[in-house]
Amino acid sequence: MSDTRLEKIRIWDAPVRTFHWLLALCFAGAYLTSEGEAWRLVHITLGYTLGGLLVFRLVWGFVGTRYARFGNFVRGPAAVLRYLQSIKARQPEHHLGHNPAGAVAILLLMALGLGLAATGYATYNDLGPGWLAELHDLLGNAMLLVVIGHLVGVVTASLQHKENLVRAMVTGFKTGPAAQGIRRSWTVLAVVIVVAVLGFWWQQWQGAPRADAADAAQTTAK
Repeated sequence: MSDTRLEKIRIWDAPVRTFHWLLALCFAGAYLTSEGEAWRLVHITLGYTLGGLLVFRLVWGFVGTRYARFGNFVRGPAAVLRYLQSIKARQPEHHLGHNPAGAVAILLLMALGLGLAATGYATYNDLGPGWLAELHDLLGNAMLLVVIGHLVGVVTASLQHKENLVRAMVTGFKTGPAAQGIRRSWTVLAVVIVVAVLGFWWQQWQGAPRADAADAAQTTAK
């Protein structure tokens, strides 16, 4: 007989939670620093970090823990429509992992984020036509709209399910059948991700042109 006792169980592993919050930080920071030369290095660094995080998430979506895998939460249009109808009827389907509508938002965010990183890299390194810069801006604005829609969905689902989804993405825990939780959190991998990101940021900072060197170059040019 399966264990159906309801208790506090681990749903989100540490790498998924680390990815989630780092991605949010990188996108917000990159979006806010997208204008002007003064913040250009910060914008580029956060953009590259965002791209690297998404590559990791693609891999983890196939080899990660139960609720991190795409096969667990990616569903067809019928499942998405059925879930939205249940929300409208105020009798929402409950999913321990991502719900079908949330899965759509996640896939859109990943696709847009990878497009952003690719067009940003190409634009910065002059590897493509001029319209790539405009496409980069368009993708950024589109991703912002999806983020806003995702936040609205999180608030709506939290209220209707009477569970704090934001807190769950911080702690990794939800309430559910005892047998449905994941057994391993993979904390060490999450630490590796954070160290890698901080190391990359440090490398970028160390390689940044110094203000005195830039001033000297301008003086020489004059």
